[in-house]
Amino acid sequence: MTEVNGAEFPNRYAGMRGNVGGGGGEAEDWKYHAAEFAKGVAEMSVEFGRGVRDVVRQSVLAKDSYFARNFGEPCAKACERLRFLNEYLPEDRDPVHSWTVVFFVAVVALAALCVSSGHDTTTPLVKRLYIHPPNACRILLPDGRHLAYQELGVPAHRARFSMISAHPFLSSRLAGIPGLKASLLEEFGIRLVTYDLPGFGESDPHPNRNLQSSALDMLQLSYAVNVTEKFWVLGFSGGSMHAWAALRYIPDRVAGALMVAPVVNPYEPSMTKKERSRIWENWSPRRKLMYYLARRFPSSLAYLYRRSFLSGNHGQIDKWLSLSVGKGDRALIEEPIFEKFWQRDIEESVRQRNVKPFVEEAVLQVSEWGFRLSDLKIQKKRQGKGIIHWLKSIYSQAEEQLTGFLGPIHIWQGMEDKVVPPSMTDFVQRVIPGAMVHKLLYDGHFTYFYFCDECHKQIFTTLFGNPQGPLPSEVEDRTPIKIIEEKDDEEEDTLSDTARD
Repeated sequence: MTEVNGAEFPNRYAGMRGNVGGGGGEAEDWKYHAAEFAKGVAEMSVEFGRGVRDVVRQSVLAKDSYFARNFGEPCAKACERLRFLNEYLPEDRDPVHSWTVVFFVAVVALAALCVSSGHDTTTPLVKRLYIHPPNACRILLPDGRHLAYQELGVPAHRARFSMISAHPFLSSRLAGIPGLKASLLEEFGIRLVTYDLPGFGESDPHPNRNLQSSALDMLQLSYAVNVTEKFWVLGFSGGSMHAWAALRYIPDRVAGALMVAPVVNPYEPSMTKKERSRIWENWSPRRKLMYYLARRFPSSLAYLYRRSFLSGNHGQIDKWLSLSVGKGDRALIEEPIFEKFWQRDIEESVRQRNVKPFVEEAVLQVSEWGFRLSDLKIQKKRQGKGIIHWLKSIYSQAEEQLTGFLGPIHIWQGMEDKVVPPSMTDFVQRVIPGAMVHKLLYDGHFTYFYFCDECHKQIFTTLFGNPQGPLPSEVEDRTPIKIIEEKDDEEEDTLSDTARD
């Protein structure tokens, strides 16, 4: 107690003064000031809230305010209709106050649920891309670049048929025909050569590539790997763009074409408005945007690619490529065998971490190819204009020459394909009537080409007939020749001895 002018008052600081010099005096003093500060803040907040309430009542909720004039009547009608909810409140509670509290509590609870659902504790760790040591065979091209390739199937001297495949976008030489068994290649006597496009995998980038240079790369590869006869070209999805180029620029070296869901330029000038509309309506808005950016603003693709497959992390194929896939394709890409293949193929594709080849590949698809698909149509060679050429055509005994690609073109198209819609193959069939289209009623983009042994056998049987196995090895046995030579030497020795006698 403290005495002031003869009166005694309780001393609230007496305990703290008594503890000065002790161990807990300063801690208790800090706690006291913190508590007093919190109380002050709470009291100020309450007073501030009351002030805001009064201002709202006098300005916003006043009868002559802008809000009351424009929204007062609709709000009054809504409150009148919702008045029955007040029956659920206690009799001593103000409805305005109660429902305001309920509203804010509901908002806070909903926000908490959204936050908790957006941060799932079972989310798997992000898997990083692993760049494997280089292991590809490479050839040196005439311009000094190296081209990486891979050989599957029977060796060159035993192959009945040779195939060269260019991979699609965001892929590599490891793709080929996914899940293809070596025994099936042996059964048909097929040699399959796959290679990395410039800047992909272990192939050097091309400073100024186009589809003509792509066809020349394929030609140089065929010579380097000892493909002396004509070879088949294989094109799946975006890889078919390079197969079309081979048919156009090196037709004399190509025996035939195998296409699965082949891509064409969506801005092809020879498309009708109806054909173009049928193609574009199948794609998602994001995929349409990617095509538009590739055609108009290709530099913007570099940023998007660095944020996705060049980020160093694994991701889903449909999100990275902005694909819309059907049920069948969705079930396949969720299989572990597909995921393992996809991850390895991606790791090889982005090995060089260079965004330029990917931008180039995207731009190639939507730019002028340098030719039209109708140029591959088998047709009579056009004669020159003028009277002289007309007279020559009348009196000339020469046979009429044909232009275009004279070999077979086989196309397999899934009717449930949402990546390369069937309407795109319908356009191909219109401009190249000689192409043989095999429509797959219940297949999508991946289901017929990926990990389907029966499908692979059907494709090879359609192209090459019944399997005949590889060619027999040519064994050169020179033993009889040596024996004859030895006998000739013995006869010469005998004759010489006889002459001496």
